[in-house]
This record gives sequence, C-alpha cells and structure tokens, in this order.
Amino acid sequence: MPFVQGHLRNEAVEVTIESECAHCAQPIRLEIDRELRYRVVEGGDPLVFLPLLDFEKLKAPSIIDDF
Repeated sequence: MPFVQGHLRNEAVEVTIESECAHCAQPIRLEIDRELRYRVVEGGDPLVFLPLLDFEKLKAPSIIDDF
C-alpha cells in the first residue's frame, strides 16, 4: 500500500492510472494523491466502482476471470 507508506514516512505519494473503458475502449487517465483525492486527466467523467466480491474466496488470478 504505497499511500500508507507515504503517510508513515511523511512523503508525498501520488500515482497515475492509465486504463480504458471496458465498453468503448476510450482511454482513461486518473491521478490520485496521498489523501486519495483523484483527478480525471483524460476520459471525461468515468464511473468508478468497487465490485462486490469476497476476496477470500477468490481463486482466479484476476477478478475479471471470476466475472
């Protein structure tokens, strides 16, 4: 967890996530800062969600493989 390490070390940790829409393949780029605030750099206003999944029962190498 880079954000936790950043807080513990009092370092500014930021990440950039580059992905694409699973439906239309439009590029999406998000920047997330140490406070977990995000900014959409490219891709309009994406719908971001956390799938309802029991991670302890997950056997596949990726969540996508279990959908």
